[in-house]
Amino acid sequence: ASDVKVAPAPAFDAAAAAQHLSAAIRFQTVSHQDPAENQLAEWDKLHGWLAQTYPHAHAAMRRDTLGNALLYTWPGSDPAAQPIIVMAHQDVVPVTPGTEKDWKHAPFAGEVAEGAVWGRGAVDDKGSLVGLFEAIEALATKGFHPRRTVYLVSGHDEEAGGTGAAAVARALAAQKVKALFAVDEGGLIASDMPMIKGPAMMVGIAEKGYVTLKVTAPAAGGHSSTPPKETGVINLAKALIAINDHPFPLELRGPSEAMVEVLAAKAGGMSKLAVANRWLFGPLLLGKMGAVPASAAMLHTTIAPTMLQGSPKENVLPQSANGLINYRIAPWDSSAKVLERARAAAKGIAVTVAFTDRAAREPSPVSSTSSAGWKLVTAAALADRPGVPVAPYLVVAGTDSRSMSQVADDVYRFQAVALSTTESKMIHGTNEHMTLANLEGLIRYYARLIATAAG
Repeated sequence: ASDVKVAPAPAFDAAAAAQHLSAAIRFQTVSHQDPAENQLAEWDKLHGWLAQTYPHAHAAMRRDTLGNALLYTWPGSDPAAQPIIVMAHQDVVPVTPGTEKDWKHAPFAGEVAEGAVWGRGAVDDKGSLVGLFEAIEALATKGFHPRRTVYLVSGHDEEAGGTGAAAVARALAAQKVKALFAVDEGGLIASDMPMIKGPAMMVGIAEKGYVTLKVTAPAAGGHSSTPPKETGVINLAKALIAINDHPFPLELRGPSEAMVEVLAAKAGGMSKLAVANRWLFGPLLLGKMGAVPASAAMLHTTIAPTMLQGSPKENVLPQSANGLINYRIAPWDSSAKVLERARAAAKGIAVTVAFTDRAAREPSPVSSTSSAGWKLVTAAALADRPGVPVAPYLVVAGTDSRSMSQVADDVYRFQAVALSTTESKMIHGTNEHMTLANLEGLIRYYARLIATAAG
């Protein structure tokens, strides 16, 4: 990334930014499992608040609403230059009922305390939403005019399927937009990467696909006092175990291979030797990474049986028992392969295996680690942390950015926030908070990225 001259970040008021994140957290834009529970007025309030809080950004950009999803366009002076897309979603996950008392500060109070802003969404993803608006407000106030058009995309339901971002992507595709890159949440600055015993910037270059299979065991039903030798529940259990005991093989390939190469080069010594001589040390590497669920997930398609359904009553044999298995699909696999493998594993057991009604999501394309987009995204991050290794990374969960692959050459998933392995457990968990240092770093990163890439 040395050939990119990074523009400086303009001045901004860090204390005001913390208060703004605090206010954003207080809007309860919670995506519930049952959409009927969502308080739609909270999204309207958030939209009004954004317009009021960031007047220069709103004067510079055109705002279009697609349902509750937002698309802002900051027109560039050069229509021939490829645009860029920056992203952050508005919604948050619920707080698990009964855990409110475990929070140091109430989850929707947005308290600024102990050098941090506390509350649900502080990191995921209102920190980024506020960070982007703070950056654009500072640039617009300073009189910055982009050469490339900048699109700011903010989906309203990332935590519940991402239909908002998909609608924005369709709108951009209809305008024949082909951005140089899109950048969204997904990877972080891991402050304690085990392999190098230090920090690394994890830039997501792909994300896994998603599909759920339903395993159904039909049965005769009847009274539980006279059970047959094989019941639907037993057949279902046998099938789930058979499928689970036939995992996809661990493979060091694609984004995870690129990640390990970067980290091993930094680590030096035995790690570097092992990666350079995979023909010999491959099984050892896979064994070591495969022993930890978080790194094992990057090496194969994962199988997770999650829901079971049997009889409606304890003394009735079910006429049908079923189980759901959730898969996260590696970039080299597909939903068709998942179904085929599950059916093969359950062969000979009295069950059917099929897709559920929810459409399968195939793995995203893998983005470049040598393109202009990659260089811009990583150079802007390195300006704050020179010398920290930048590692490509496979995002094992889902983000709104997957919808942008049709309207951008490359899609990157990176949030310039430094968290340790322990700290990152607060995302979707208890005591979520954004340190003031991380918030400042995030604003600087977005301001530098936009000023450099679109300047």
